[in-house]
Amino acid sequence: MFSAFSGGGGLAPDLGLSVGSLLAAGGETVAEHSSSAPWILAHAWVLPALMMASFVATLFFGKRMKFLGAEFGIVSSVATMVLAIGGVILWIRLAPGAHSAEGANEEAFRAVGTGMRSFAAHFAGEEPIKLRDPIERSVSWFRDGNVNVGLGIHVDGFAVAMLFTVAFVSLCVHVFSIEYLRGDKRFTHYFAALNLFSGAMLWMVQTSTTLGLLFGWELMALCSFLLIGHWWEDETNSTAALKAFLTTRTGDIGLLIGIIILFFAAGNTFDMAAINEKALNGGINKTTLVVAAVALFFGVMGKSAQFPLHTWLPDAMAGPTPASSLIHAATMVVAGVYLFARLYGVFWQGFSINAGGMNFGSWIGAITIVAAAGLAFVQTDIKKVLAYSPFRSSATWSSACRSEPGSVRSSIS
Repeated sequence: MFSAFSGGGGLAPDLGLSVGSLLAAGGETVAEHSSSAPWILAHAWVLPALMMASFVATLFFGKRMKFLGAEFGIVSSVATMVLAIGGVILWIRLAPGAHSAEGANEEAFRAVGTGMRSFAAHFAGEEPIKLRDPIERSVSWFRDGNVNVGLGIHVDGFAVAMLFTVAFVSLCVHVFSIEYLRGDKRFTHYFAALNLFSGAMLWMVQTSTTLGLLFGWELMALCSFLLIGHWWEDETNSTAALKAFLTTRTGDIGLLIGIIILFFAAGNTFDMAAINEKALNGGINKTTLVVAAVALFFGVMGKSAQFPLHTWLPDAMAGPTPASSLIHAATMVVAGVYLFARLYGVFWQGFSINAGGMNFGSWIGAITIVAAAGLAFVQTDIKKVLAYSPFRSSATWSSACRSEPGSVRSSIS
């Protein structure tokens, strides 16, 4: 599934790593110049910028507006959704052989199958289908000696699909929240947090560096704390907010350690393309990759509510239903799977996924799936029952990423 959203050809599809789509033919990162790329794709940073601007406007001017700031969120969400749809259409038209209307439609429906055939081709001894190249833009943030720390975007099919998903969910949450929170004394603050959350998620799925990913990751955690504890007067809600914040922070300690390890191991860089390339080409030794993969996976466990850091998500349903049911269940939990997929080169080598069998990640996913299904049976709160479904699903998705792909070969080739 994930390989359908590849942005590169060559090495990445050969290994089934087109999730990251960070490697092109010859093992080099391909950066498409903004002058030759569609404006929306080359300026994808506009999507999170719109939501961030809406956050600022809602926070400072919301209470003076007729609808207490909700209009800022709705307008920015609609604009983001329109841009995301435009990005999907333009990305499909960028595909090889999709220059006509008929070809573009065919490509849209064949995307998943094409990606999986590219995945299976390596194991069948065939030449993989070459997919799209990513679009990259970056700027230098600051320099420390010989180390240049930059911020940038990496737009490939995976990012485009995630941008559309996040924009759609965000728009739904904003619309449903208007009536659900009508009359609430912190209506404006709720919408401000909702806008910031959406902007952070939109940034996280397109950033090209682990440092940029960490920025969006932690902003989402802050907004999650604010949304879960929206009705903080109730001790149950405030306790749930603290539990979610502290539990996910536990996993984020591992994430931070993994980012630091990979920074030094990859030659003082936060760039995920370079990190994946060096991991796949033997530029990072096996022991380092194992330690880094395990550390990063603790971040995945926290954000995607996987065993043993799964206990926060059911309690997180204490917040307003639109935020808890849609964002925490449908968007933020997926962020952990996204991290796994975007740094798949590190996990591929660190967990020796190509060797087959069970690995650390597979065991965690299997335990989470069984535990979530069992715990859902004994819940009496419908929102908590629903909470177990998405993190069981996220465990299934990430377990699929951690499994040996022989089954894909046998079923497709």
